[in-house]
Amino acid sequence: MTILLQGHRAKMDERGASAVEYGLLIAGIAAIIVVAVMALGPVVKEAFSDTCTAIRSSTTTTATCST
Repeated sequence: MTILLQGHRAKMDERGASAVEYGLLIAGIAAIIVVAVMALGPVVKEAFSDTCTAIRSSTTTTATCST
């Protein structure tokens, strides 16, 4: 009976460790996403600005671009 109880406790300990590992993995992925957005943000903003400028210069109407 004690062998079964010890086996069950070991399984529960592994489940807790797995949850912590998954939590760390998710936190790491989230950090990578934040860094990527911060690094690529100005590049994307510039691309949209250039596109808006090109559209504004090719049309005869007074197009406005919001930032």
